[in-house]
Formats: sequence, structure tokens, C-alpha cells
Amino acid sequence: MKRVDLVTPPMAGHLHPLLGIAARLADEPGLEVRVISTAAALAVTESAGLTGVALLTGADEVIETVVNPPYRIGSHPRKLLRQFRAAVELQRDFQAELAALWSAEPPDLVLADFTMGAVGPAADAIGVPWWTTHPSPCAIEGRSGPPSYLGGWRPGRTALGRARDAVGRRWVRRFKRVAPRLAGVDLTTVGLGPIHRPDGSEAIYSADRTFALTPASIEYPRDLPNAVRYVGPVLFTPPSTASEPALTPGHRHVLVTAGTHLPWHKQALLDAAGRAAAELPADVRVHVSLGGSDGAFTVPAGVTAHGYVSYERDLARFDAVVHHGGAGVLGHTLASGLPAVVWPVDYDQYDHAVRLVDAGVAVRVSRADGLADALRRVLDEPSYRSAAERIAATIAAEPAVEAVAREVRARLELPGSR
Repeated sequence: MKRVDLVTPPMAGHLHPLLGIAARLADEPGLEVRVISTAAALAVTESAGLTGVALLTGADEVIETVVNPPYRIGSHPRKLLRQFRAAVELQRDFQAELAALWSAEPPDLVLADFTMGAVGPAADAIGVPWWTTHPSPCAIEGRSGPPSYLGGWRPGRTALGRARDAVGRRWVRRFKRVAPRLAGVDLTTVGLGPIHRPDGSEAIYSADRTFALTPASIEYPRDLPNAVRYVGPVLFTPPSTASEPALTPGHRHVLVTAGTHLPWHKQALLDAAGRAAAELPADVRVHVSLGGSDGAFTVPAGVTAHGYVSYERDLARFDAVVHHGGAGVLGHTLASGLPAVVWPVDYDQYDHAVRLVDAGVAVRVSRADGLADALRRVLDEPSYRSAAERIAATIAAEPAVEAVAREVRARLELPGSR
């Protein structure tokens, strides 16, 4: 019996894709699968019928404050460095516990979410191959094309534009190199030396396989490292006890969501949905998912609020989606063949937004007062839905979990491998 360990933080956008892959691998004969995270992921992992291992006992409250702060991070250097410093401290402790676990029970292969930078060195230390899963491959450095985290750049089309891209790539690369020193962090404490390998690829990602969990059809040509394989989104949502949204027949229904993160943005989302509902045609119904967020929210007239909406179960019943450009809802919206309005607010969401716009499946807004007009466009102009349905067909042709399972079978020489 061979074993694969999948390592992930407990946040839904990172955990759910790994759970989807783990659930598929668990069906492979002769393969044992474990999901390693923190206690916050255990209940969800077990609800999916999987074996979970919890490390960093008592650290989930700290993790939540680091990854989901009550304010926007953006490109603010001080906020980024503060978040980076806290994350490295958690990774160091996680790595120590992971090494102790593996000293007694080493796996045959490791799949790790891209945020788990300490996992690769821990696997290298015991001679176990490790692969990366990346829900936001726009963040992977390429040798051409636009860099990420600079507000959502399109590729330069002229010599001047390509020069701008090159300068941006160098700036991002240099910032990553100096960030540890600026943050007062010693990456060697988690087994990481130089940020980049001699071939220019980022050492935090596997040099063997890095699975890009978005459709290749929405990405720009960027000359990525040879390890990168586009497999598309992993469409997994854990079983939910939340009620299915009641959608009135004979109406068009729009879901507005910012996923399970961004608690500071939820009320603004509700307010914007209320203003849009007042301006939209009478046959359009506006729904808002609060993503399981706690707190007292004011729900405007004309809006139906839901504590939680299961994307896998419910999303395809809607006619359009307003989302923030997070990787999870992005993938589910494309797989459902739905047009979108994208309202990015932080991190890589601006880079996702520009790609969706250029793929012809979305309209981007930057202010709440543009939401109603954007929704009219994606609901009334059939080109948006047609483009989304074409991408949905490519996603359905080979599910991401099947592509990953095929690679795992081949690497571990499991039954059915070629």
C-alpha cells in the first residue's frame, strides 16, 4: 500500500481543491490518502469521507487573523511584510510537527498547496517527491508577459508595453528577494535558501509538477516553468447542511458573493447589491451569499441574503454571478458556464479579473455604482454566456482531478498507470 499526503492550510479556497483531489485519489486501488492541515480543517475533511491529520493544535485563531485580517492588504508594503512575517513563523512550527509525523510514517508522494512553503524542504529532507497545487497560477513568475500583484496588467502589445512588463517582472522578483530581510525573517529556518533556483523558477513551488488549477484558456502566454501543468479548476464543495436557495420560476437570478474571506467587504457587498436591485429590471432577483460569515449585517430591500451557498450544488441554477475574482468561485462560475461581473478588492483578484474580461466571460467593476449596468450587459448580451459555456465544455472534457490522478498513478506505478 502506497500513501499520498496532501498538505493544505484550513482556508476554504486552499482546502477545498486539495479535498477534491484527495477524494479522487482515495478511489485508486492500492493507495492510502491523508489530508494534513490544522484542527479547523478536520470536520470538513471527515465530512468528505477522508482521513485528516491536524497539526499546530490551538493555532487556528492566529492563522485566521493572519490570512483573513479585518482590512484590505492590497500592495501596502508594511501590511504585506507583517503578514509575511507571521506566516513564516507559523510555517516553521508546522514544519517541525510535519517532520516528526513523517519520521514515523513517511509518505510516497506529497501534494502541497502553494502557500505551504515549508512542506517542500521537509519532503526533500526525507527524500520524498513533492508536487504543488496552485489555484492562482497567475502569481507564478513567467519569463515573459505581465507580472502579477500590480493591479491587473494586460500583456504589453508594443515594444514599450513589453518593456514595461519586463520592468514589472524584475520589480516583483526583487521585492521577493528583499522581503525576508525587510521583514526580519530568516527563511533558512524553514529550509528555504534563495528565493529562486538557478533556472529562475521559484523555489517555493515544485520543480517537478506544479498543477495550475485554472483553465489554460483564460491565461496569457507567459513562458512559465516547465513544471507547470494546467489542469483546470477542482470543483469540490464539502457536503453542506445549508438550505438550497429558493429561486422563483420565471425570473433571472443573480448571485453576489465574496466567498468565505473578506469579512470587511461583506456589508459593502450587500449595500451594492441593494442599489443594483433597485435599478435592475423587475424580472431580475438579487441574492447575496455571506459565505458563512458571522456578524450583524443589514440586508437592503430587494436583496435575499443567504448564510452560505454551495457552489457545487447550487451555482448552476443562477443566471449570472457577481464575485471578487477569488480562485474558487472563479472556477465554479466558469465550469457552470455562467457570465460574471468581477469586483476585485485584494491580492491576485485584479489579475484574475483582467483575464476574465479578456476571455469575454465577464465585465469588471471598480465601484458599486457600476454594478447594475454591468449586470445588464452580462445578462442581456449573449456573447458573455456563450464564451463561458465554451470554457465550461473544456473543463468538463477532462476534470482536473482526473488529470492529477493520472499523474499520480504514473509516478507511483499504481494499477492502471501507463
